[in-house]
Amino acid sequence: MSPPVEVLLCDADGNLFPSEEPAFVASTEVTNRLLEQLAIDIRFTPRQLRLRALGRNFRATAVDIAAEYGRGLQPDELEPWVVEEKAEVTAYLGRLLEPDRRVLDPLTRLARRFSLAAVSSSALERLDACFRATALEELFPPEVRFSAEDSLPRATTKPDPAVYLHALAALGLAARAALAVEDSVPGVQSAVGAGIPTIGNLVFTPPGEQSARRSELLDAGAEAVVDCWSQLERMLLER
Repeated sequence: MSPPVEVLLCDADGNLFPSEEPAFVASTEVTNRLLEQLAIDIRFTPRQLRLRALGRNFRATAVDIAAEYGRGLQPDELEPWVVEEKAEVTAYLGRLLEPDRRVLDPLTRLARRFSLAAVSSSALERLDACFRATALEELFPPEVRFSAEDSLPRATTKPDPAVYLHALAALGLAARAALAVEDSVPGVQSAVGAGIPTIGNLVFTPPGEQSARRSELLDAGAEAVVDCWSQLERMLLER
C-alpha cells in the first residue's frame, strides 16, 4: 500500500499563476532579438514560442533553436541573454499578475492538511516576483521554492528530473510520499522521472488547448488530470 501523501510539489508557471502566456510575450521579444543577432532567419510569435517551449526555460530553448539552425551557443555568449530575458519577464509578470481566488482559496485549505513546495524550471528571482504579486508568498516561502535554474549545481530544465530529486532530498521526503501537480508535458515527465505520482492540472490552459493537453499529460505519465485546484482538493480529501 502506498504511503499517505505528505507534501504537494507544485509546478509554478501555468499552475499556481497564469504566467505562461504573458511570460512568453516578454520572452519572445528577447528570443527574436537573439535570433536576429545570430543571423537565424526565423521569428516567433508569443503563442508559437509558448507551444514550443512550454515547461522548459529560456536557456534550454535558445540552445535548442540555435542548434536546429546549425548555430552553436557558447555559455559566455548565451549568459547575457539569459540575464536579460529573466529581468524583462520578471518585471512584466510582477506588473501583470494578481491574486486569484481559484488558486489561493483551495491551496489555503490544502495547506492545513499537506505541506506545500514549488518545483519549477524558472529562476528564483522570477518566482519571487510571481509569488508576491499573487499573494502566495506565505504558502510558498523561499525555503520551499526549488528552481532548476538556480537551486542545482548546474542549471537544467524539465523534463530532467534533477530539480524534483533535489526537492525530495532537501525535504527529506520519499518520492511516494509526495504528489506533484503539473500543467505541462515536460513537467509531468520530470516528476514521473523522479518516481513521484503526478496529477495534471488544466487550470490556466487555454480552452482550445485543453482536450489535447489532457491527453498529452496522461500519455506523459500523469495518473489523472483535473480542471482546477478545487477539483484536486476534492479528489485529495476523498482519498
